[in-house]
Amino acid sequence: MRAEFPDFRLGTVLATSFTGTLTERRGEPVERIPTPQRLVDWLAVNGLAVDSCTTAQLERARELRESIHAAATATAIQDALPASAVQVINDCSAQGRAAAILTPEGNRQWRLSSASCVEDALGVIAADAISIIAGERDGKLALCASPTCRAAFFDTSQSRTRKWCDMNTCGNRQKKARFNANQRKNPRSAE
Repeated sequence: MRAEFPDFRLGTVLATSFTGTLTERRGEPVERIPTPQRLVDWLAVNGLAVDSCTTAQLERARELRESIHAAATATAIQDALPASAVQVINDCSAQGRAAAILTPEGNRQWRLSSASCVEDALGVIAADAISIIAGERDGKLALCASPTCRAAFFDTSQSRTRKWCDMNTCGNRQKKARFNANQRKNPRSAE
């Protein structure tokens, strides 16, 4: 029987979706890739299927995740990029040997050098992080307005003013909290 884990938060940007495997960073952190198999599952859902993952590879993945989060946070607040984070991202990008291939349907897909090469998958994630941190894609890095979350996300909305990493979680939680606070201030308005 497989243990129950929190659902993955899947976004449209690989690098920031990867940082979302640790949520509620300023509250009670929720680790969404607590085991090597869970990382295998996350990679598969994101088109980077591998057969297996070691504990050391999981630790390297978490190191990359935290480095991407640190660099994305610095970019979002217009601060200097942390040198250690840049080093980890660059090392992971350089170690990967994945190739972009074109499917018959005209989509890009990643081909890893072997079915068990987590390093190739991490290289793809690192390269994606580099493209958004370097400002090569249309959008901007932002931080979730939830005080307990503060996840980095890539805002591609037309106005670039998105507040929440995910409207279905953080956004709704904040709206509900505001509604409940207003109800406590004005109990008669609910009648």
